[in-house]
Amino acid sequence: MLLVETAVLIPIKALRAAKGRLTGWLPDTDRERLARWMAERVVAAAQPLPIFVACDDDEIAVWAERLGAHVLWSPGLGLNGAIDQGVDLIAGKGAEHVIISHGDLPLAHDLAAVARAGHVVLVPDRRRDGTNVLSRPCDVSLPASYGAGSFLAHLGAALATGAPVTVVIDSRLSIDIDTIDDCRHPLVAPVLRPILGEAMPR
Repeated sequence: MLLVETAVLIPIKALRAAKGRLTGWLPDTDRERLARWMAERVVAAAQPLPIFVACDDDEIAVWAERLGAHVLWSPGLGLNGAIDQGVDLIAGKGAEHVIISHGDLPLAHDLAAVARAGHVVLVPDRRRDGTNVLSRPCDVSLPASYGAGSFLAHLGAALATGAPVTVVIDSRLSIDIDTIDDCRHPLVAPVLRPILGEAMPR
């Protein structure tokens, strides 16, 4: 059982600009619908923990508040800056532990289960390149290093802190959507078909 005050931080960029690597496969409206649906799955998976959405887009801010999330405004900070600022703000509100999750996890589930008191927990993507979910105590200094190779960067930095580190391989949390092949993944395609309909890549 988790015995600390834990919150979830989800950085989300403007939906109309999301999933750019799917341009040419999906029309803009379908890419936006896909991004919104995935982000809502992640928010649902974060409940009942307090949820904070880091964003720099008015539409996302309204969307997040409608879902009951707290908005952390982060214009011009980029992904890593928004996450580092978000962790500091969440800690300032009394949280002892934060779970950072990407917003494009189509099979997101039970994010609270990732957290372990006093531990840094990393959930890599299925290619062991990115960090789809990262859980850590707020008082552990672990700057965000998202981008190519973030899993190994976060793992090395976490080990250097001296805190206990756990890597969790989760078949559902390891799947994010960046490419057309991700959409065709056998675990993903069945859940995307009702969302994308005729636009579903074949």
